[in-house]
Amino acid sequence: MKHKREWDWFDHPQNIRRVKIVFYVVLVLLVVPDFFLHKHTLFSSVEAWPGFYAFFGFASCVAIILISKLLGFWLKRKEDYYD
Repeated sequence: MKHKREWDWFDHPQNIRRVKIVFYVVLVLLVVPDFFLHKHTLFSSVEAWPGFYAFFGFASCVAIILISKLLGFWLKRKEDYYD
């Protein structure tokens, strides 16, 4: 007797596509108010640009990932390092 595999909600490709669409819509909806709100900048007028903090956060995450990859190459040790 074969074991019947249960299907999860995320096993269907159309559901994954729906989750991605909802995710992107939420991201856009979070940036839209930036176009209508007046911001009091602290350091520079660049902060007042619509979507600046969204872009800054994305660029910071990409930088953290790239730097950690480079550190991984530098800190990597051979498999028998402690032997």
